[in-house]
Amino acid sequence: MANAFSKEEIVAFDEMIDGFEDALVLSNLVSVKNTDQTQMARTNDIMWRPMPYVATSFDGRDQTVNFRQYTQLSVPATIGFRKSVPFQFDDGEYRDELQSGRLGEAAIQRLSSDINLAVNAVVTNQGTLFVKRTAAAVGFDDVAQVDTLLNSQGISFAGRNLALSSSDYNSMVSDLQKNTRSLDNDISARALREAYLGRVGSIDTFKLDYAPRKAAAAGGGGLTIDTRAASAGGVNIYVPKATSVASTGESGNVDNRFQRVTVSSTTNVAAGDAFTIAGQEACHQITKQTTGALRTFRVISVDSATTMTISPPLITGTGGTQAELSYQNVVQTASASNSAIVFLNTAAGFLNPFWMRNSIEILPGKIALPSGSGVEIMRGSTKQGFELVMQKSVDIKTGQILCRYDTSFGVVNLQPQMNGVMMFSQP
Repeated sequence: MANAFSKEEIVAFDEMIDGFEDALVLSNLVSVKNTDQTQMARTNDIMWRPMPYVATSFDGRDQTVNFRQYTQLSVPATIGFRKSVPFQFDDGEYRDELQSGRLGEAAIQRLSSDINLAVNAVVTNQGTLFVKRTAAAVGFDDVAQVDTLLNSQGISFAGRNLALSSSDYNSMVSDLQKNTRSLDNDISARALREAYLGRVGSIDTFKLDYAPRKAAAAGGGGLTIDTRAASAGGVNIYVPKATSVASTGESGNVDNRFQRVTVSSTTNVAAGDAFTIAGQEACHQITKQTTGALRTFRVISVDSATTMTISPPLITGTGGTQAELSYQNVVQTASASNSAIVFLNTAAGFLNPFWMRNSIEILPGKIALPSGSGVEIMRGSTKQGFELVMQKSVDIKTGQILCRYDTSFGVVNLQPQMNGVMMFSQP
């Protein structure tokens, strides 16, 4: 065939697959859900993934009144990313075999970066845990704050990760190499010679060259929200539910990660802002014991002059239903029609994501292309299931060789209360 790949190109593609896999840093630190691609095609690339159950316990022998049906919540997961790197060169340039090789390597680097960026964006935009540090990064004490927060809310010790911007990571390394300075000590030697931090306080750390920045919250003071129970006239206490029924009578799944709330004003509030609410303390996800610290929330979107979508929902358990008791995330020490909102991102800075491995899931996709259509196709997959497709064709009229590399995938934050961000130098 006129568009057939040469032996050299096939060998180079196999090597590129290995390089593609090596560059998938963040995707190797989250769960992977391989899907039935035929079924995904029939459901518009959307599937509902179950959130973990949270059980409740009761005292005593007689449990007659405590037999209740549990509510299984689920989360929509979508294969929504299709990333492509196209390029072309002419038949004169094609004489240099390294030409296509260099372009292919650049394409692989870009596509792997796209996947890492997507994982990073899901955590930094939707993660609800927030660690505010008033000074620059110094080292152990910063990471210990993340560890303490995760422990206090009952989040698994397994698979904890923290990714830091280059400046924050290197600040921690600087402190480490100075305070443990001994060149016959592997920890301080690697810190000095390789700017390496490694595992700190039971959390694996990684360096990012693409950490996003967040502007200071501009919503200002004086914003309030009604935190009273519905029985007292409140409108913002959330009751989890697995399904909802439309006006047509059809039942559909409900995404319980987000809640639209009514506040006094959303002027200058922006997506990504982090805040606390007076009297709303975070609780342990299993025991429901208060942590003594206020629950942190993130703004997902600003919807109107007085409404915004937040995560997580405000679940106080005051209604007493099994769903509320299971998924309660707030212990109220006070409630009012005008509880104060206090923003936490008080200065511009990098968003440093941290997460528990199983709270983030990535779904590799498949690109179906017909063979024998005059376009030559090569495909390969990584151990995680990511598919890389290369296509090549020649335009007989112009002598131009057209190439493209493609991959498809999705990323979902299964439980935003198990991941979040840390910001430094926040006054």
